[in-house]
Amino acid sequence: MLIDAHDTILFTGDSITDCGRDRANAGHLGFGYAFFIASRLQALLAAPDLKIYNRGISGNRVRDLLGRVDADLISLKPSVVSILIGINDTWRCYDSNNPTGADAFEKDYRTLLEKIRDHLDARVILLEPFLLHVPADRYAWREDLNPKIDVTRKLAVEFEAELLPLDGIFAQEAAQAPAAYWAADGVHPTAAGHALIAEAWLENAGLT
Repeated sequence: MLIDAHDTILFTGDSITDCGRDRANAGHLGFGYAFFIASRLQALLAAPDLKIYNRGISGNRVRDLLGRVDADLISLKPSVVSILIGINDTWRCYDSNNPTGADAFEKDYRTLLEKIRDHLDARVILLEPFLLHVPADRYAWREDLNPKIDVTRKLAVEFEAELLPLDGIFAQEAAQAPAAYWAADGVHPTAAGHALIAEAWLENAGLT
């Protein structure tokens, strides 16, 4: 198994990772894919020493993740870091006229990964941002999001991180069941969508 019984795993990102976690409880995992993954790992490994944290915060962009990297990431000394970020960098362009250009996204994401590389000996897993085209106006978001997906893939190669191609995974599943079945607003996964992310993560870890 690629996850060790003594690992410290950190999930970080935006609302998709946050998923209702209790911020007053440092060990609360929320109710989404991080919780599903943690439950499976804890059952498979039966390892009391395995530590798992969720530090996703709803609404965060990559700049926010960078701003709290020391307090919410490096200080926990994780041996596995899982990052899902980017959709709010696109969303704010359309709902607030507050865009994050692909160059700025890349600069901040690279700095974040440099800090992780320089301060931790950690396995890094990058989950690319994804989008389903429900409601119909989500199609227009592709112009802004696709370059950010490309940046995530590029940085995964540059930093020798593992990549979960979630945009492709969700697109494939949306051909089998309606897009809203996986994410009712095209962004926030349903329970089925969170399970899909969890299965992809666990498969990447060699645990399915």
